Amino acid sequence: MSRYGQMFGPDITFLGVERCDLDDPAGYADADVVILGAPFDGGTSHRPGARFGPNAIRQTCYLPHDGSRPSLALRVDALKDLRVLDAGDVETYAGDIEGSLRAIEDAVAKIAASGAIPVVLGGDHTIALPDATGVARHHGFGRISMLHFDAHADTGDIEFGHLHGHGQPMRRLIESGAIRGDRFLQIGLRGYWPGPEILDWMAGQRMRSYEMTEIVARGLDECLSEAYAIALDECDGVYLSVDVDVCDPGHAPGTGTPEPGGLSARQLLDAVRRTCYEMPVVGLEIVEVAPPYDHADITAYLGNRVVLEALSAIARRRRDAADGTRWNPRQPLLDGR
Repeated sequence: MSRYGQMFGPDITFLGVERCDLDDPAGYADADVVILGAPFDGGTSHRPGARFGPNAIRQTCYLPHDGSRPSLALRVDALKDLRVLDAGDVETYAGDIEGSLRAIEDAVAKIAASGAIPVVLGGDHTIALPDATGVARHHGFGRISMLHFDAHADTGDIEFGHLHGHGQPMRRLIESGAIRGDRFLQIGLRGYWPGPEILDWMAGQRMRSYEMTEIVARGLDECLSEAYAIALDECDGVYLSVDVDVCDPGHAPGTGTPEPGGLSARQLLDAVRRTCYEMPVVGLEIVEVAPPYDHADITAYLGNRVVLEALSAIARRRRDAADGTRWNPRQPLLDGR
């Protein structure tokens, strides 16, 4: 499939960063990060609308779209300290799920092969299959782990007569060998799906799923520390998949399958920041932002900040690795000024 600008809404880039064309490798050969829109919601089982997520995530901010965002907490400007480019949207069509997934996978694989980190803006969670597979094509099947923030396990088998949909990508990734089941870490599960048969399959793959009651009982930080240790065992990098419905609907109402009782926005942003600062993240996605169900752009703002927290943490991780320092979250904002 061909690609062009943005499929829906104004033809803009993420907060005003420079554009690139994936058909011109020289244009992004020196990029640290390439942002890619995947406006596909043809795999939704309940409320569609996530096709409008990429543009909402790109533009929902009260600050100028000037390609600069200094982080108060991390004391970096990720959009300046890193070379961040936006390749626009993959052209997808809800009526052609297999063709759309192939196009997304090829685009992500191009970015990963260039040495840049692909940051994919969804779209529904169906796109996790081509996103993580595209990264694995470069880093090696079975060589990256998955850290998956979600209310739902997304490990269904055949739903509505189809192998592909937003409730099945994690099973397809494990079956394909792109991600090992025993290096698949899920954070924030809750609610009333899946049933015992699917849970038995997950246990057989040696997946590790942290349900919200365990997170509440043990604390999110402790669960993350344990997940990190598993993720880096025999793997070279981490793929971060964030479904915005991991948050309680009070913090993220604009999503297709809301499930009460999730993380707060603060917990999610802290967890994304910590993950991208402490872990060798080689790709990430933010999915299921569905503007038609949003209120006052709450969810779109959160999606935008998930991306910024991730990029800022990556920038700070690289700075600290270069100069031998380490970020101290206890440092007062004006210390040393």
